[in-house]
Amino acid sequence: MSLQHQHIIIFSQMQFDGALESTNYTMAKHLAQDNYVYYVDRPYTWRDYIKFKNTPGFRIRRPHFFSSKNSYIETEIPNLKIIITPPVPSINMLPEGKLYRLALKLNEWIVGARLKKVINALNIKNFIYINSYNFSFPTLHKLINPVLTVYHCVDPIIEPYQTKHGLISEDILVKSVDMVISTSKELRNKKALLNKNSYFIPNAANISHSQKALNPDLKVADILTNIKKPIIGYFGAIERRIDYDLVKKLVETNADKSFVFIGPIDRYYIKEEDYKAPNFFLPGPVPYELLPSVLKGFEVAIIPFKKDEVSNNIFPLKLFEYLGSGRPVVSTDFNPDLKDFTFDSVPYCKNAEEFTEAIKISLQDTPALQQKRLAIAADNTWEHRIIEIKELLQINMAKKCSNKPVAALKN
Repeated sequence: MSLQHQHIIIFSQMQFDGALESTNYTMAKHLAQDNYVYYVDRPYTWRDYIKFKNTPGFRIRRPHFFSSKNSYIETEIPNLKIIITPPVPSINMLPEGKLYRLALKLNEWIVGARLKKVINALNIKNFIYINSYNFSFPTLHKLINPVLTVYHCVDPIIEPYQTKHGLISEDILVKSVDMVISTSKELRNKKALLNKNSYFIPNAANISHSQKALNPDLKVADILTNIKKPIIGYFGAIERRIDYDLVKKLVETNADKSFVFIGPIDRYYIKEEDYKAPNFFLPGPVPYELLPSVLKGFEVAIIPFKKDEVSNNIFPLKLFEYLGSGRPVVSTDFNPDLKDFTFDSVPYCKNAEEFTEAIKISLQDTPALQQKRLAIAADNTWEHRIIEIKELLQINMAKKCSNKPVAALKN
């Protein structure tokens, strides 16, 4: 029997109103279709409270920060509530050690106290707790007594501000929960060294959204107006994962094509002034709602990620979003596991020469090839993934409650 009518608290690293669609919040929305889900928004720090004081996001949260009686936001999904916690002290600047760990206990106590009040006020019983990549609060679950504890690992920890404390915190978290779900095989294998009850469930896509790109009446996004075709496009965060040396070579050797990267720009990794080529464009981010109209304007969608020591930990959400729009997709060969899901519909390239040739071939697209991509996308929807997640939660909750070993499929 699929998991239904259960109370699920999801403590996420991602804010519910972030600029880009996140695995964490998407999972929450789907679980809330037949369960009661409480999505704990990433707590503001005191520094965030000052920095974002005049932003729309702050104004949404302000009535809830310091009111335990008005501490959650109702959503358009009846079974989904967003819990807002009080701001917590900014502690990441502290060196790793006893002082940091003591300060972390205080932060967990602040958030835990708010959650306890919500749990009591809403009479939540026997709930499942999912820490969705918020490794900064590794033992919060011990304060609220869930019936099942889960760590949902969606990415490797690689950014300097994360690794400073996050590597230690994540190990503590992984060891202390009942089960771990990771979005790549390599992540699953690494977490299994610390917690044998580890599983692999990859990312998926909101196909119903990206398929809107197939609507002949849909207007191409204004952000692509006046950009010369063919457009070779990327949609997503422009940060460390991208192989910028590869991108420069592609731009230089394909002067007849326009390369458009749409998304928030991390200027630590890319300086716009370094890219002066007339066929390279960084127009900035657009709301996720515009994804279909953006993808409709791409002739080819690309994933030019680095192949490095962390690449095989990455299972990008955008892969199936691209396929669901019907667009040809070209990628680097950063994660060999992706071939198991896309078969021969996506070329995975070793270098700029192979990438250029794959783009050339992809521009000769056919309706038959498009239908093949759409079929693959249809097998990798969030509806499919949520069924797998719910089955794992159901099995492990039964195992925990009965204290008897229960067989579970592990990919």
